[in-house]
Amino acid sequence: MKVLVANRGEIAVRAIRALKEMGLSSVAVYSQDDRDFPHVSLADEAWCIGPAGAKESYLNMERVLMAAKISGAQAIHPGYGFLAENDQFANACDNAGVTFIGPKGSVMRRLADKFETKKMVRRAGVPVIPGSQKPTPTVEIALSEARAIGFPVLLKANFGGGGRGIYLVPEESQLSRAFDTARAESRAAVGKEELYLEKFLDQARHVEVQAARDLQGNVHAFVERDCTIQRRNQKLLEESPSPFISSEVRPRLLEAAAQATTACGLTSLVTVEFLLLPDQKTFYFMEINKRIQVEHPVTEELLGIDLIQLQIALALDEPLPRITNDFDSRHSIEARINCEDAAQNFMPGEGLVTRFEVPGGPGVRVDTFLTPYVQIGTNYDSLLAKLIVSSPAGRQAGINRMKRALGELHIEGVPTTIPFHQKLMNDPIFAGGREWFTTRYLETWIPKQQFN
Repeated sequence: MKVLVANRGEIAVRAIRALKEMGLSSVAVYSQDDRDFPHVSLADEAWCIGPAGAKESYLNMERVLMAAKISGAQAIHPGYGFLAENDQFANACDNAGVTFIGPKGSVMRRLADKFETKKMVRRAGVPVIPGSQKPTPTVEIALSEARAIGFPVLLKANFGGGGRGIYLVPEESQLSRAFDTARAESRAAVGKEELYLEKFLDQARHVEVQAARDLQGNVHAFVERDCTIQRRNQKLLEESPSPFISSEVRPRLLEAAAQATTACGLTSLVTVEFLLLPDQKTFYFMEINKRIQVEHPVTEELLGIDLIQLQIALALDEPLPRITNDFDSRHSIEARINCEDAAQNFMPGEGLVTRFEVPGGPGVRVDTFLTPYVQIGTNYDSLLAKLIVSSPAGRQAGINRMKRALGELHIEGVPTTIPFHQKLMNDPIFAGGREWFTTRYLETWIPKQQFN
């Protein structure tokens, strides 16, 4: 069987490696700027699908499908981002007789509406964040609902995602302006203006559960990942298990994730996201992601399973294998190494990578597309690499291993977030793992740091 990987960067490399280990043929696609990137040479064959701009290459459904047709690929792995959650593309694959490695297009289309998603999840008995029961078409209705929910509230785009299109409204006087801005942003991004409100749970942590469900309806939820270290709703570091989920609460959380996956009719690898409250017992469903996540290696290293291979197998109608959540005292951490300058308010960078050396040793993994002398531009996401460590000796041993690995990771020629992660590993609140902090922790922590 031949599978086309409709993506670039580290996730394309990761998917091609998984395909090789499964004995499947791989096809890479690439933009003109990416012709010298590793995923192109690693694949069994590669096809150029357009210029550097994503709209003319990786987001161009016709060109991706044409590459599949010319190469004879029978399936497409979309990775994350780009076309991974595009229901039209999934349907186009189906119409072309090509297997889309992900949920059915009709399912993704239904779940793009967050109200429908929450209705289904709520009916399944999963606790959902208090908020709007239907879209808020006018600022007057939004104000009435916000008063009923109680300020502060979050104003969200119904068809948004990826941490974007979210506005915190601390008080009534700020709602009108936020409403107009959010509506305009949503209209520009997806052509739809629907907004809704959620109660802002300002003391919450962000935890998520990887789940898998096969075409026969068998479902499994994996040990949670903690994604609380964020900046502007974008994750920077993930770890598993969460230091704030007890062995008593974990079964309830995983069961809720399995119920949500089943209620939504998903048959693939998905991620169910929750907010955890300070009592460390109460959690609320937030959303469900219908693709592989950037942070999937955290779960892989904790449990010793290849999630990309599992995702492909599920799409090919193989039954869900027997999986256990046994991890003993093992702990896994992933640091996202972005091409950003933390000393300059995380400004994205570009340039020629003049030095690239990766760490080694037990329990250290680097997922990347970097090579020495590769040119980094600003046409795509700033993610350069993912540094993943795991230790059988618990969280503190994992943090110590991450410190060591960060010290051995050298990327020169472009700015990176390595200095940020080095600072974070030495922060007593993060490293201590006992003092509660929230997704807004970095707002006050970052201005106190010196990254140069």
